[in-house]
Amino acid sequence: MIEARRLHILRAVADHRTVTAAAAALYLTPSAVSQQLTALEQETGHRLVERGARGVRLTPAGEILLGHTNAVLAQLERAEAELAAYSSGSAGTVSVASFATGIGLVVAPALARLARTAPGILLRVQDAEGDASLPMVLDRQVDVAVAVEYRGAPDADDPRLAHIPLYAEPFDAVVPQTHRLADRTEVPLAELAKDPWIGPYPGNPCHDVVVLACEHAGFQPRLEHSSDDFRAVVALASADAGVALVPRSALQGMDLAGVVVRPVDGVAPTRRVFAAVRRGAEAHPLILPVLEALAEVAEAAPGVPHLG
Repeated sequence: MIEARRLHILRAVADHRTVTAAAAALYLTPSAVSQQLTALEQETGHRLVERGARGVRLTPAGEILLGHTNAVLAQLERAEAELAAYSSGSAGTVSVASFATGIGLVVAPALARLARTAPGILLRVQDAEGDASLPMVLDRQVDVAVAVEYRGAPDADDPRLAHIPLYAEPFDAVVPQTHRLADRTEVPLAELAKDPWIGPYPGNPCHDVVVLACEHAGFQPRLEHSSDDFRAVVALASADAGVALVPRSALQGMDLAGVVVRPVDGVAPTRRVFAAVRRGAEAHPLILPVLEALAEVAEAAPGVPHLG
């Protein structure tokens, strides 16, 4: 008989590629993870992982078991959801990880809405970028992630996660007031090819959006200054340190003295925001109201296109 908790460890090792990283994500010791993998191999009668200089990879038998693992764990999430519904499940804590702008735009308003409509549900919110929040959901560190599509992110049909589209928003060009294009009503990205750029660090999903937009315009941005805080990005632009692309919602309520904000000429770069939960958990009586509140708030957010 295969133990489900060992399947969870197998998936964590497949996701993180090393025993040490998987152990850290699961709050276990590396030796405990190794012992559970050995026990799983004994249960199945197959070698499931191979260790090498670059970490751990699954054997063909391990890949087969991983495919079943995703289905089994999703079904267990559904079982937990149905049992929670059976016992009413009207009170409890739901943990949410979201990037900062997402917290301001949808998570905080959803928290306020739930306080009125489902007072038994308590949200616990953590600030985490999209590339960090999705692994946190898979590793059961949080229940819900509010994340941004990025290169390498799990796609909408990933067997491990259920995606709930929330909203899409354009990036606007931010240039110093003295910039040669400051008087334009729209800014062509191609004309910023020779400018110094300010932007998020590699690994931040918004970094991918900026780089891809510039690549589509025919150039690689010369990133002179880096910050994941868009207030810092705008401050540097106001000091004439360079130009930037910033999500429109991140500019709301910000001090824009010294800069000019303009739409991008043509097809604007866009970040698409979604909520994600472990597949099978989307119907949980505590999680479903949170997802519904996030979607309702996103649909009502002014100036932000809904993705329903």
